Amino acid sequence: MKLSKPLVIGVAIVAAAAAGAAYLKTGAKPHGTPAPVAAVAANPADAGNAHAPLQAEMRSMLANYRKIIVLLADEQSLSELDRKAAGQVGQVLFHENVERIGKARQLLAKLQEAPAAQRDAAYDILLTYIESAPDLFDADRLAFREVLVEMKQQAAANQTLPGIKLHKRVSEDLAALEDIERQYDKELSGIFARFDQRAIVPKRERWEDYVDHLKKLFTRDQIMKDYGVIVPYPNKPGPDDAAKEIFGKSLPPKTVVLTFDDGPHATYTDEVAAILKQYGVTGVFFQVGKNLGEVDAQGKEALSKKQAAASRRLLEGGNVLANHSYSHALLSKEKGDQLYGEIAQADQLLKAVDTRRSALFRFPYGAHNAEGLEILNKLGLRSVMWNIDSLDWADPVPTSIANRVLGSLEKEKRGIILFHDIHERTIKTLPLVLDKLVADGYSFATWDGNDFTITKPGKPEPDKVAISTGYANSYAVVIGINDYQKWPKLQYAVQDAKAIRDTLVNRFGFDNSRVFTLTNGDATRNNILALFHDKLAEAKLKKDDRIFVFFAGHGATRQLSSGRSLGYIIPVDSDPQQVSVDAIPMTDLQNIAESLDAKHLLFVMDACYSGLGLTRGGGTTAFLRDNARRIGRQMLTAGGADQMVADGGPNGHSVFTWTLLQALGGKADLNGDGMITATELAAYVAPAVSSVSQQTPAFGSLPGSEGGEFVFQLPAEAEFLSENSAQLSQEAIALNKKLDTGRSSQAEGNAVVVKNLQGEEQKIAAPKPVDASSRQLAQRANDRGLQLYKEKQYAQAEAAFTEALKYRPDFGLAANNLGFVYFKQDKYAEAARWFENTIQMDASRAIAYLNLGDARQRQGDQEKAKKAYASFLELAPNHPSAGYAREQLKKLG
Repeated sequence: MKLSKPLVIGVAIVAAAAAGAAYLKTGAKPHGTPAPVAAVAANPADAGNAHAPLQAEMRSMLANYRKIIVLLADEQSLSELDRKAAGQVGQVLFHENVERIGKARQLLAKLQEAPAAQRDAAYDILLTYIESAPDLFDADRLAFREVLVEMKQQAAANQTLPGIKLHKRVSEDLAALEDIERQYDKELSGIFARFDQRAIVPKRERWEDYVDHLKKLFTRDQIMKDYGVIVPYPNKPGPDDAAKEIFGKSLPPKTVVLTFDDGPHATYTDEVAAILKQYGVTGVFFQVGKNLGEVDAQGKEALSKKQAAASRRLLEGGNVLANHSYSHALLSKEKGDQLYGEIAQADQLLKAVDTRRSALFRFPYGAHNAEGLEILNKLGLRSVMWNIDSLDWADPVPTSIANRVLGSLEKEKRGIILFHDIHERTIKTLPLVLDKLVADGYSFATWDGNDFTITKPGKPEPDKVAISTGYANSYAVVIGINDYQKWPKLQYAVQDAKAIRDTLVNRFGFDNSRVFTLTNGDATRNNILALFHDKLAEAKLKKDDRIFVFFAGHGATRQLSSGRSLGYIIPVDSDPQQVSVDAIPMTDLQNIAESLDAKHLLFVMDACYSGLGLTRGGGTTAFLRDNARRIGRQMLTAGGADQMVADGGPNGHSVFTWTLLQALGGKADLNGDGMITATELAAYVAPAVSSVSQQTPAFGSLPGSEGGEFVFQLPAEAEFLSENSAQLSQEAIALNKKLDTGRSSQAEGNAVVVKNLQGEEQKIAAPKPVDASSRQLAQRANDRGLQLYKEKQYAQAEAAFTEALKYRPDFGLAANNLGFVYFKQDKYAEAARWFENTIQMDASRAIAYLNLGDARQRQGDQEKAKKAYASFLELAPNHPSAGYAREQLKKLG
């Protein structure tokens, strides 16, 4: 395929690497005098490990090169947000490879100092890998051009026979790369018959096949997420950040601004300036401070004479000098003195070059934070972005770069164009672009202090009204009996009751004084009835109150003379021979329910029996409004007559109560509206329990109910995941997986078939979702991620936290939690990026510093780990993990 197609903007990181060699601005010549190079037949066994460090760098270059291709493949089909984010991450990958080229150059120089046999064998291993590794595509080999160029320079300095042979071999390999690049541009027609078997033998793969292969290795979203970037869902523009920056979309029609980043370069900057002069146009050059010189600890600047002279020549030619930070760091990750220094020190050096420097600034990668914009404001600087990205940092083919710029301008009709004056290909591209723009009558704008128009910011989306269940007071009756006097003893009922009580109080905000509890010997018939008749009567219930009743114990069913079945709950003092006298019939519960002056009442009975006719329950489309007006009396039971309660659940619970607890933890929010209705509770619990036991839970509305629904409003989870975050046992995780699978297998959409107490089937469905804001949707996704994390479903948890950040990009809680999911999978670099994102979003969150310290320590970066632990202790000296942080600091010295 032709390289000019958008698909191939990243075809050769080699070109980016070539730019990187210039960008580092250190001497490109090899250090020392090259030692003789052996013939290519040197024994690879003699290489030892001399080749290993360089080959490791080459593999890392290749990985980044491939990721850039995946990021920018099909660029024209991406949304503007996706293109911007992909470009930002791509530039980070590019600058990582810039650094790797520098390391490779040093390693090649070091290789010259190795013993002759070892050095020569290492060269052979490296070249054989480039030429004929079976896992490399032709396009992959383009990633190693800069390494080959450096080898060729070393060989050229050595006129011995081995050096000449090495020079010939590397030259042939470089020629093969040139042909591979040309052949892709010409649809790979022709055969490279002139190369012998030791050099690169092109396979003539189709470009689409290569890209398809890379897409199996990487996905665009995952690459960006690994580098701390998630593209949010489309939304209205945020608050007035846009007002603080300059864009190109509001320029007059057919007007462009030419901008060049990352210089000054000792050679290419002057060449760019000469081309601009030839066409009678000027540009804005955003320069990196460290390329101009340095600022010492006392704040004194020292300029590089050569680089400073190049910048002054730009000014003399009518061009504009502007600030591109001191070290080209990702400033959205920086804060405080470090962030201030990146901006201020570069400005200091630019002023030292010439006081006529402009007050313009461009954030590296276009990435910034609110603090960075505020610093610009304090320093009197203005941020300049772009709307036409040439992608000359990724695309090695000048015609492809030119076509991209011109194609973008055809749509935009105006804009600020981003180039880089550190690439040879930019020199070749500029005339192609300028010829066309001049012919089409474009104007070229420059900065005169206040000439660029600012785009007006949009208004942020207002939060919608929070969902509310409309209850006044919440009451509960919780009963659990293990130690029956005359019935078989149970193992888990008391534990079940305690867990339900804790859930009501700690999760759903029931007042502790309004949760009436009876266990074991206290749960007599008289005491149970007294709770309903006396305690609840004394409470003076109001019409907007709710009552939740939970019973864990024995149940029984008796056949009446009429043939009808009647169900009972069994108090601790009941006699199996006197059930009709000292047990509590379900009809009594029905009468109690009708007599209580509360809006909604829900019985949940972890006991098995039959004998109470229930009516079908369900929701309406205007659920919240209608539900506030309707009386609700509902019941959910663990099973039917003659069924045994399964007591084998995790953590000392019955299977039914364990499932109920998972449902109340959020799994029963089947329509994702942040609420759990009694119907949803039944729709999750009943099929899940029946799928793993012999029980068939039943659900329905008691006679007298008007169709109202008991509703639990899920609280917003606020847990910042850390090493102290609890996860479920393997037993619990295994059961939950079975429960979820069983429930899903019986569901038809959001509806399931559930039995009533008469054994009849009824289809029940959850209410439809209500309208929710992005903030609410983000919170729900985060909450879902926490559930998945507890079950160690890391891939699904990662997806949920990602979803939360798509709805709300500044959601520090979800950012930390996403980072910790990476941490649990031993992806420490990715974890650190998201912990840093968290700190940037909310610097007061101490736990994020602790997590960052752990991630940096696992990476082996002791200094950054120490800094993170120290920040954690400054913010939270009395935190339960403070002792741990101090211990880590002590270990790190």
